[in-house]
Amino acid sequence: MSTAIAAAHTLAASGPNQTIMSGALLLAIPVAMLGGLVSFFSPCVLPLVPGYLSYVTGVTGQDLQEARRGRMVAGAGLFVLGFTAIFVPAGIFFGALGESLREHQSTITNVLGALMILLGIFFMGLMPWLNQREFRFHRKPAAGLVGAPVLGALFAVGWTPCIGPTLASVNLLALDGGNPQRGAVLGVAYCLGLGIPFIVAAVAFRKALGAFSWVKKHYVWVMRVGGVMMIATGLLLVTGVWDSIVQDMQVWTNRYNVGI
Repeated sequence: MSTAIAAAHTLAASGPNQTIMSGALLLAIPVAMLGGLVSFFSPCVLPLVPGYLSYVTGVTGQDLQEARRGRMVAGAGLFVLGFTAIFVPAGIFFGALGESLREHQSTITNVLGALMILLGIFFMGLMPWLNQREFRFHRKPAAGLVGAPVLGALFAVGWTPCIGPTLASVNLLALDGGNPQRGAVLGVAYCLGLGIPFIVAAVAFRKALGAFSWVKKHYVWVMRVGGVMMIATGLLLVTGVWDSIVQDMQVWTNRYNVGI
């Protein structure tokens, strides 16, 4: 029996399950999702949500509130797939880069922690001499469902400087993990945090407008929460507490895998 358990544990440790259930990833996934959520509610994304929904559904003005829910959800979903196709490969790239630098993992963790702290300070608006900017595309894809994924991809590229601090924090975690698969999972988690609110807004557009108005009045707190999240993660990395938590979670996940 013990031999069978050991064999099962070895198989789990060598397969995709180890990537998904690793302590480092379990700890980083909620951070990545929260980063995507903060990006959605940032001042450079939230005000444009009605415009994006209008464009990807091909419905404008007051008619947007009366548009068929199915068409709204389809347009929002295709838009989300568009930026996911850009952000996930980025996560894979940073994961692969971290894997190639694994022998310097301790130094990399400290440097990435310091960078994440700086990103948090920047996101909170405490570096007024730096401006959040975006690239502009003068040619837009065709309006409607056909152009929705293309617009999503353009959003990913064009607005990366604006949502850069939160996106960079996720990619830094992928780099620290040193695994392309983990980078892909974190990229998906970030896109879920950013994309689910788009879908929710499409499903309940009228109610979402009311919620957006409340958030707009409290932008400062949205930015502060996002900044504190990044600073806290950076401090955990620099002080080594992150690794300690990861080790404890790894013990738990190993027990889980053996139990399976």
